[in-house]
Amino acid sequence: MTPLAKYGAFGDEMGLVMAFIIGIGFGFFLERAGFGSAKKLVSQFYLDDLAVFKVMFTAIVTAMLGVTYLAWMGVLDLSLVYMTPTWLWPQIVGGLVLGVGFAIGGYCPGTSVAATATGRIDGLVYVLGLVFGTVVFAEAFPLLKGFFYSGSYGQQTLPGVLGLSYGVVVFAVVLMAIGGFAGAGWLEKRFARPASQQ
Repeated sequence: MTPLAKYGAFGDEMGLVMAFIIGIGFGFFLERAGFGSAKKLVSQFYLDDLAVFKVMFTAIVTAMLGVTYLAWMGVLDLSLVYMTPTWLWPQIVGGLVLGVGFAIGGYCPGTSVAATATGRIDGLVYVLGLVFGTVVFAEAFPLLKGFFYSGSYGQQTLPGVLGLSYGVVVFAVVLMAIGGFAGAGWLEKRFARPASQQ
């Protein structure tokens, strides 16, 4: 819905309604794609089913192309699109914690909620762990505040960091996606498990 809210297309109340509708739709399609199953999700670590990689890369490229073309056409003002500032060290640690949790538990935060909504007990346990971890972090934040705001680099973009134009970076990412899809297909064939083990 962003940056429609900044253009005044709707107020805060409607923004909450929009967020709820988008969230329900997102969860529905996650489940329909099989991403509410830990077994399906961890298959990417065994390299025999890289559907998660393909879907995420497709989403990234689609959003990137959409934002880029809308900006070039003058429909979208990129200055109104919020970018999370870079806090290098806490974001590295957070990424590692998320990755390890994903590998061990078989879910990321979004897929665990989708799994819980469909009655999976392992998804519910994962969500409870997320809630517990969030409360513990919130209570411990005064002690962690210094680390939380360490390694500040402000708002960064790939074109800015690499010193390249947006067009060149977009083209390079599209080429990476094509190569990634081809490589994923090869890996799936290479590491395919017999039907009896699936």
